[in-house]
Amino acid sequence: MAPLVHGFDPPERFVAGTVGEPGSRTFFLQARSGARLVSVALEKQQVAALAERIDELLDEVMASELNEAMIPAVAPIGLEDADPLEQPIEEEFRAGTMTLSWDPDDERVVIEVFPYMEAAVISPEQVDEDFEEPEPDEIFLVRLPAGAARAFVKRAAQVLEAGRPSCPFCGNPIDPDGHLCVRANGFRRRDP
Repeated sequence: MAPLVHGFDPPERFVAGTVGEPGSRTFFLQARSGARLVSVALEKQQVAALAERIDELLDEVMASELNEAMIPAVAPIGLEDADPLEQPIEEEFRAGTMTLSWDPDDERVVIEVFPYMEAAVISPEQVDEDFEEPEPDEIFLVRLPAGAARAFVKRAAQVLEAGRPSCPFCGNPIDPDGHLCVRANGFRRRDP
């Protein structure tokens, strides 16, 4: 049976956002075209990796000698999006693997997000074995023009930075009720 494809080419809006307080936020990718809205849950590290790779991909395409596309170096001002996630947020699935590519014919960044599946997780002992990855039930497919992709990267960076502040000594997040710093052997810093 063919998987259900939640396709947006291009979406009217594609953003990363969160629900919840810093320290217990849930991250989402959300795409909208007209009244159709799809939200996919994912981990903070996945948002960071996706944004970083999109930025690197666009930089590589810009540097390519074969490139004829007009790719902005930064997010165009008119495409910035600081609005919250749209309601209702109904999780279609939790993201597992993601793929990223550049379609030179349409000059679009192509993002495919597949659901997390226990059956797709292999142990280090199974790496050399022939492994057939199970077919996903759903796919979240977004095709973005370069400017919208740069805007996504900028917003993703802002969403990631809006979390808990980092400890200047160990780099771990500081909770609202305090922080046991490993660099200070678990002692809390006191103000003089």
